[in-house]
Amino acid sequence: MNDYIELNFKKVEKILVTTDFSDHSKSGLRFAVQLAAQNTYSLTFLNVHHLQTPSAWDAVRMDEYEEEQKELIHSRLVLFVEEIYAAMHMEPRTIQYAVELSVLPESRIVEYAEENSFDYICISTRGAGVLKKFLGTITSTLINQSKVPVIVVPHDYKIGTIKSILYASDLDDSENELIRVVSFAKPLQASVELLNFTSEPWKEENRKIFESRIDKIANYPVSINITEKKQDDHLLEGIELAVKKSEPSLLIMFTHQSRNWFQNVFYAGNSAEYSFHTKVPLLVFRKA
Repeated sequence: MNDYIELNFKKVEKILVTTDFSDHSKSGLRFAVQLAAQNTYSLTFLNVHHLQTPSAWDAVRMDEYEEEQKELIHSRLVLFVEEIYAAMHMEPRTIQYAVELSVLPESRIVEYAEENSFDYICISTRGAGVLKKFLGTITSTLINQSKVPVIVVPHDYKIGTIKSILYASDLDDSENELIRVVSFAKPLQASVELLNFTSEPWKEENRKIFESRIDKIANYPVSINITEKKQDDHLLEGIELAVKKSEPSLLIMFTHQSRNWFQNVFYAGNSAEYSFHTKVPLLVFRKA
């Protein structure tokens, strides 16, 4: 199946959608299907399977067994995805299936995405409560290792039209980041809200200058939310409150804002003290 179509002469972006056949993984598939329904995305559904085989087998028997199992898993994957589409009352468009064998699923997902030039990786998370659990081990590894942007979808995500995006930024590289955010939002016709936390109040004159600059950069409607926070306020708590208030369809963050800034939200030791109850998917762009 071709990866390009004649649509404004633009390359069709590709999303790698991972599943382990569990119920919680269905949320990631649903989100990807919804994305593809609102824009022209090519979806590849991937299962990475750890296959246990007897060590006494020779190489020929091992290869035969692996091929047999891959065919069985492929059939299961097709059925699993078809059931998702049927439940959503949608028809598949540009989709493919892939089965990979590996003892390290997160590493193979990253390798497969980079080898095949995917634009995004979409993965569900078991998450409930504490942020570390929200991310999960595999998801955290993907975010840390993958050069491909990662979409993290909570297991209890309720499907709906993607209408609004909350972009949390430290403003260190807002120009380049905003271009990527708008590039993602515009085809979806989704609104964009830029969220920044500051320890010092902004003067009205500086705010107007900043809003004018953002307007020129984005060439797309972007609302500005500059929020004051105390020195001891945790960023995670502030982001969670902002999510609850604006109820976006998607939260976008960048690891290459100050890396310490991102880690303060996701990986700082005291972040475990806070619960992250949002049911909003998270899109993480990594440093270029």
